[in-house]
Amino acid sequence: MTDLRKIIIDETEVEVDPSMTLIQACEQAGVEIPRFCYHERLTIAGNCRMCLVEVVGGPPKPAASCAMQVKDLRPGPEGQPPVVKTNSPMVKKAREGVMEFMLINHPLDCPICDQGGECDLQDQAMAYGLSGSRYDLPKRACDDLDLGPLVATTMTRCISCTRCVRFTSEVAGITQMGQTGRGEDAEITSYLNQTLDSNLQGNIIDLCPVGALTSKPYAFTARPWELTKTETLDVMDALGSNIRVDTKGREVKRILPRNHDGVNEEWISDKTRFVWDGLRRQRLDTPYIRENGTLREASWGEALNAVAAAMKGKKVAGLVGDLVPVEAAYGLKALVEAQGGNVECRTDGAKLPEGNRSGYVGTASIEDIDNAQMIQLIGCNPRVEAPVLNARIRKAWTNGCNIGLVGEAVDLTYDYVHVGTDRAALVELNEKDIGAAKGMNSIVIIGQGALLEADGEAVLSQAMKLAENTESKFMVLHTAAGRVGAMDVGCTTEGGLTAALDGAEVVYNLGADEVEVNAGPFVIYQGSHGDRGAHRADIILPGAAYTEEQGLFVNTEGRPQLALRAGFAPGDAKENWAILRALSAELGATLPYDSLAALRKALVAEVPHLAAIDGVAENKWKRVPLRKPAKADFRNVITDFYLTNPIARASELMAELSAISRARTNTPMAAE
Repeated sequence: MTDLRKIIIDETEVEVDPSMTLIQACEQAGVEIPRFCYHERLTIAGNCRMCLVEVVGGPPKPAASCAMQVKDLRPGPEGQPPVVKTNSPMVKKAREGVMEFMLINHPLDCPICDQGGECDLQDQAMAYGLSGSRYDLPKRACDDLDLGPLVATTMTRCISCTRCVRFTSEVAGITQMGQTGRGEDAEITSYLNQTLDSNLQGNIIDLCPVGALTSKPYAFTARPWELTKTETLDVMDALGSNIRVDTKGREVKRILPRNHDGVNEEWISDKTRFVWDGLRRQRLDTPYIRENGTLREASWGEALNAVAAAMKGKKVAGLVGDLVPVEAAYGLKALVEAQGGNVECRTDGAKLPEGNRSGYVGTASIEDIDNAQMIQLIGCNPRVEAPVLNARIRKAWTNGCNIGLVGEAVDLTYDYVHVGTDRAALVELNEKDIGAAKGMNSIVIIGQGALLEADGEAVLSQAMKLAENTESKFMVLHTAAGRVGAMDVGCTTEGGLTAALDGAEVVYNLGADEVEVNAGPFVIYQGSHGDRGAHRADIILPGAAYTEEQGLFVNTEGRPQLALRAGFAPGDAKENWAILRALSAELGATLPYDSLAALRKALVAEVPHLAAIDGVAENKWKRVPLRKPAKADFRNVITDFYLTNPIARASELMAELSAISRARTNTPMAAE
């Protein structure tokens, strides 16, 4: 451990790590330092000079606290700890001067600026600035950029903090933004006026300390003080990013990230951030019954009676969709098994082993990636399957981690060794002498694309064998938010989806829109959107979306987290667990709980690790028996990042982004 060093900050003595910057040391001492360009997850730029402090015995001018380390401070003449002042007359005058410079060219846009009410510049001008300006010349103006349909730009407001440039190049891994010119001609711009090509670009909206970069879809729809803020979870991928959903009345107006160092740090993907318009389009808000080939509206009583009549005495198969919380999956399992049926959550056909948590979750946590020295990716494209996780892998790469990939060659925003495209390359890896990899912090990450084919279990066995050979931690990268939780409560049938549907007369489809149910069985669909599942259904029961009910979700590393309700479901739609509880009474096999709390109590009694909210349970290692896979290439599971679930497919913005992505991929190159 590094020896701590004593320093005195505003007459308070503190012990800090000497490698810390002064701004970090002041934060640790509970002293607030204003800043615009400094951000703890980005490199230090030292542009704005707002974080100036006085170093006693140092130079006779204020020092930028973001760019000076504690170890650079000199002790007093008799060896006393160094003294730093953050509220002396020198510092106050310096901050007022810096703020005056900041506001020289900043327009008086506050009444019409989307950042108004949550703007760093507003707040710091009030706290640290002067009441007026000595500058009366015309303000500088510059052209706005077109960064695409997500980020609106008003570059006249820009204060050149370069946070957006540093984020896109360091975290997102694209080199499309930069600063040109000097002095008054300095401008943030995009290379050749390109739009941004990243699944993480929306994060620059949060990073911008002024109103230069704002959300295009959210523009002029609400003010921050009008919104009700709910801390909940994202279900667009299996990472379990922590988010805040802001609602105005019954409508979701925007989605923002919350900080969680163990999961998403403070980033979210663009699909997570902008999918909210899909929450109000193509919604199911009343039950439907199909008569003579046509769906007609029905009351809840009528619909539940019809479902009970259809299910009684029949062979029932239950399908659990990708966005289903653990409580609803548990309720469906109890309901269907009481009728003698089977339940299956692996609706894409993934060969994940039942009951073996080390085989369908793994042994690695997301935080383990930070210190990894070697990461082996198998049959996945994390840039599309989990963009925030990919940014974390990129961060490990910048710290010297070596990355290997077996699978399709794709742009991951960082360099990697392409071991091969097929299963033979994976088998060869296992047969090589890889003693050098032992003793390193290494992780093997296998994606769903490697597990979907008929030989998925053989591929999994080879990947687990590789983890054993290299003494690596193991991670299964899921794409469905509800999959791990559903597997934890046992929503699996031996033989998978085919075995579950085999001979089924009735299929109870709980939000599984990615699976095609063949003609023949009677289909009951319970879900939030009129997607593929509803088109095939004989009876439709409208359920709540992920922002409209409380629910447990277990992320790809096996961490149970709690999603909270931000608003109410439209029309007559009900919470998913409540629909299943009401239906069980109609079937004469009433489930033994009347509230969500009672359901959770029963759930935790059966699966105890789900009680440890935000904890990652240790999984006992149990390798799948080694088998040789077929000879075939790996195929990545996601072909269109923006249209992976019913909520995204209902979103007009996601459809536009999907079209832009396809056009960018198919753009003809100039003849050589």
